[in-house]
Amino acid sequence: MNIVFAEFIGTFLMMLLGLGVNANVALKGTKGSYSSASAWVLICAGWAFAVYIGVVVAGPISGAHLNPAVSSALLIQGSLSITDFILFVPAQFAGAMLAALAVWFMYRDHFEATECLETRRGVFCTAPEVYSVSRNFFSEFIGAFVLLFAIFHITDPEVLETGQKLGMGSLGALPVAIFVWGIGLSLGGTTGYAINPARDLGPRLTHALLPMQKKADGNWSYAWIPVIAPIAGGIFAALLHQFLIS
Repeated sequence: MNIVFAEFIGTFLMMLLGLGVNANVALKGTKGSYSSASAWVLICAGWAFAVYIGVVVAGPISGAHLNPAVSSALLIQGSLSITDFILFVPAQFAGAMLAALAVWFMYRDHFEATECLETRRGVFCTAPEVYSVSRNFFSEFIGAFVLLFAIFHITDPEVLETGQKLGMGSLGALPVAIFVWGIGLSLGGTTGYAINPARDLGPRLTHALLPMQKKADGNWSYAWIPVIAPIAGGIFAALLHQFLIS
């Protein structure tokens, strides 16, 4: 069960720092409140470093999926068993939900000082700047595709073929963080680049359960897109990579 706990704690750490930078930038009265342009750079950097820490911690034990889209892609690719997949995904969601709870508690005073309910919700989950099912879906699909396709190309083919854990150390985790940073800067401006179902749906559920006196609804009509689109993008990346190396 060490690999399952590694997925849980790795996702928790990634989400704690990722949602933390959202809160630090977006909420009223924090040390990190800035204009929208500089805030986006901070958010992209914060999430990249968050991914780096999560991968460093969980990588040598579980392979540091930290993302159901990654687990789905590796399941399709053949290097993850269905048993591990069934164990990994709930652990990822649990880690994300607990991290959201921790960030809410830490920033509670600033949540209460922030009047805009959509801004509060935005700390937890993503939303598009312009609502369009097709383009929002494509944004999340292509972001996850780029992430997984790049990861496949920095992973030793023997590791993928044998199903070994990726075993990324601190240096091996760095490219993944750079990928996430680049995706955010280039492709993240439309939807907020969830590219991870657990990253979005887990905190969205936590937001719905938290005892806030005033809060926005969960924007549930949109919530399926950052779940389904990243999984589809990851699976497409796995299939394309298999085609290229076959």
